[in-house]
Amino acid sequence: MYIKELYIKSFRNYEEAAITFDNCVNVIMGENAQGKTNIVESIYLLAMSKSHRTSKDKELIGWEKDFARIQGKVERRNGPISLELIVATKGKKVKLNGLEQRKLSEYIGAMNVVMFAPEDLNLVKGSPQIRRRFIDMEIGQINPMYLYNLAIYQKILLQRNHLLKELQRQGKNRMMLEILTSQLIDAAVKVVQKRFQFVQTLEEWAKPIHEEISRGKEILNIQYKPSLDVSETMDLSKLEEAYNEAFSKLTEKEIQRGTTLLGPHRDDLLFFINDKDVQTFGSQGQQRTTALSVKMAELELIKSKIGEYPILLLDDVLSELDDFRQSHLLNTIQGKVQTFVTTTSVEGIDHKTLNEASTYKVEQGTITKLK
Repeated sequence: MYIKELYIKSFRNYEEAAITFDNCVNVIMGENAQGKTNIVESIYLLAMSKSHRTSKDKELIGWEKDFARIQGKVERRNGPISLELIVATKGKKVKLNGLEQRKLSEYIGAMNVVMFAPEDLNLVKGSPQIRRRFIDMEIGQINPMYLYNLAIYQKILLQRNHLLKELQRQGKNRMMLEILTSQLIDAAVKVVQKRFQFVQTLEEWAKPIHEEISRGKEILNIQYKPSLDVSETMDLSKLEEAYNEAFSKLTEKEIQRGTTLLGPHRDDLLFFINDKDVQTFGSQGQQRTTALSVKMAELELIKSKIGEYPILLLDDVLSELDDFRQSHLLNTIQGKVQTFVTTTSVEGIDHKTLNEASTYKVEQGTITKLK
């Protein structure tokens, strides 16, 4: 899979740009604040309908413009596809092969991407919210039904939290709380089950990669930690039973606090090296190796599910890795994955993959192919 053509209009600092890319490593060079990251952000946005940098859509739209447009032509194993995303102040519109898709779950997954940016190094040491977002975005690419169930869960969660705040003040309408709790559990168990399955598969791919990077000295384990202590092997009916029992015991406490205390929105992901929690006890090097192993495992996991490699976006991340980790990453992607590398300079990175790459220069919102 690779993106062949990209067109952006009124996006960030780009008034208009049409770019053709090669199915290899594409290096995008330029000084800071010129628009390098905006290119890889537009590709990620086209694939996921969300930015990896901001949740505020208005930041994506050019100054004094009403909307931003991103279009792409993608070559896939089963044939070419065209994607289009329009971001307006009133919302987003997505098209697949010229047809508007009403549900994002019917659009996401048409083009698969893996993003690795400096902030992804916080995957290990950052907040649980970062890790939950990582899980949700990755599962959503390979399982559109997951996004549908997650959206239902989040909608019911908002309604339930609103009702709990009302009950906190008035103490009425507990019957409605029972209905919403039942609906919440129905969506929650589907989300949790898929997360367990994903994390198990991710660990299978990440463990040998991490062992290789650490030269056989470290064993990586990844564990999904739900807010409710349930077994990973539980089926949906048993999960549902466990949630029902737990929620029945929490009713008074939830009303008192005015919020839902249990569910996928409070779950987390744990990383262990040689049985020690990397977040708490791992060195910065171990935390970075863990994040790198997970990102490289994503490539293999997605390929195993869809039959072809996703597109890899490396946004200013090579400068954050030492020479050994740089080389390991570049050796792995060589000749296999269409990759976009943003950097201020490739000086000091003497590697065959970058020496043979297609190179682009970005300056003040204008991108030019050099070779």
